[in-house]
Amino acid sequence: MDKVVITVVGKDTIGILAKTCTYLADNGVNILDISQTIVQDYFNMMMIADVKGSAKPFDALAAELAALGGEIGVQIKCQREEIFDKMHRV
Repeated sequence: MDKVVITVVGKDTIGILAKTCTYLADNGVNILDISQTIVQDYFNMMMIADVKGSAKPFDALAAELAALGGEIGVQIKCQREEIFDKMHRV
């Protein structure tokens, strides 16, 4: 399994979750876990996803997610799970 951590942060607007999840589904990415919250009009979401079903390489997925974020007014970051874990290890 090739897991990634996807974070979405920005001003809350209609369709953030729908557009992000539609992109992932259209590209063969399976969402394994998801958490979302809205704090004073700011949207924050974190997902763990499996990208092994995607035909696209990781770099292309990450770049396209970042571009999608720009289109919908949020910041979307996609990191490999092992990199994320190492960066946040205490």
